[in-house]
Amino acid sequence: MTLLELPWLDASIATTLVGALWVGRVRDPIRAARLGLAFTALAFGGTFLAWLAFYSGADPAAIADASPQVRLFGRRVLALDELSAPLVPAVALLHFLTALATTRTKMRRFSFAWSLTSETIRLAMFSCRASWLLVLLLTLCAIPPYFELRNRGRPTRVYAAHMGLFVALLVLGWAGVEASRGAAPPTWAAVLLMAAILVRCGTVPAHCWATDWFEHASFGVALLFVAPLAGVYAAVRLVLPIAPAWVLQGIGIASLFTAVYAAGMAAIQRDCRRLFANLFLSHASLVLVGLELHTEMSLTGSLCLWFSVILSLGGFGLTIRALEARYGRLPLAGHLGLYEHSPSLAACFLLTGLACVGFPGTLGFISAELVVDSAVEVSPYVGIAVVAAAALNGIAVVRAYLILFAGARHVSSVPLGIVARERLAVLTFSALILGGGLFPQPGVTTRHKAAAAILEERRGLMEGPARPVDSSRDEAPDGREGAESPRPRGGPGPIMHR
Repeated sequence: MTLLELPWLDASIATTLVGALWVGRVRDPIRAARLGLAFTALAFGGTFLAWLAFYSGADPAAIADASPQVRLFGRRVLALDELSAPLVPAVALLHFLTALATTRTKMRRFSFAWSLTSETIRLAMFSCRASWLLVLLLTLCAIPPYFELRNRGRPTRVYAAHMGLFVALLVLGWAGVEASRGAAPPTWAAVLLMAAILVRCGTVPAHCWATDWFEHASFGVALLFVAPLAGVYAAVRLVLPIAPAWVLQGIGIASLFTAVYAAGMAAIQRDCRRLFANLFLSHASLVLVGLELHTEMSLTGSLCLWFSVILSLGGFGLTIRALEARYGRLPLAGHLGLYEHSPSLAACFLLTGLACVGFPGTLGFISAELVVDSAVEVSPYVGIAVVAAAALNGIAVVRAYLILFAGARHVSSVPLGIVARERLAVLTFSALILGGGLFPQPGVTTRHKAAAAILEERRGLMEGPARPVDSSRDEAPDGREGAESPRPRGGPGPIMHR
């Protein structure tokens, strides 16, 4: 057995779970922060090795033999495949860099114990393919943010109402799909699943929870909850393989409207947190638009955009968080002139913000091109709407940059420059964004394989019995986890016709 054939994914999940229990017993916030950073670093290292093992061709049978899952559950329920292989380390990296960039002024308000608890759930969720277990993990993922609001003494009604509705719709909808047993899913079950995905992704009119969440939660916790786009993962795993065309059409139309609406709202916001919330809503909706077109190119572009959003929105959010640690809540009503005090933060703000909207040379550029091209193939009107959303998002980012960093000079008697921990965090995101933009082929290739596998699964379920399969199997017929399936012929989606 080689080093890469050890169960690194299992070890990473166990590390965050042990870390959550350990850090939760520590009362000193400085010591809790150091322990939390150590556990998140170990978890990221484990997920990176699991990712390396998946793409280096490590023997999946040896990994399965070493995994404790077979002894605990009788089979492997948590494993990497073509879809989740890059997402799991990206989520772990986001948690690690958020913990790394937490300054002393934020340590008392940022709960490292709850952050590690949430990371445990997310790592398990993004490596899970079993249907009911995934539903359970999606439910558990919504619980720590509720306690975050309660512990801060902030209102919980809006968040609890929307997440409670999401969980109820998801459970009832999937129960209907499972109860069909060989027949096509009933209409009411498909409607409930569609509604659950729209609520979780903040699609209009169920979008107010996102702005309320950013308004009342600490920015680090709020960022970790929304940036991985868990609602999109639920759509890919639970809805896309079995949903009839009209369900995908409904999700696509609602998402397209939300993408443009949220981008327009972002361009006129007078608060930086609300700007970020609307950018999240717009990008989550754009990813859904690419998914619901369900062509090979659109799905590849959507998966690329998804990974790009995790990195670019993560870096953008950490830059805003670093600014808030120095200046408090950031209004967008008048020029603040912060460039002279924080030129590095200004550069990172502009780079990560433009990467979100697909600026050339960044990771988001090729993703946006694929989504736009596939949208135009379906209908010119869909393509125009996607371009309009991206343009409005770009206007919002540049407007925020000019308001925050240009104009009258900000006078301060204390140094407000970026510290080493924050510099390392934002530069890591910047390097990944630029590296992925300058050398996009490896990432696009892996996302194309994942798209082909998803479309092949959907085609098999649509042409064969409608009974949903338990997708927790670890190995494809060729013996490799998530092995590439034959390339399907995906036709244009049904959002709009020429």
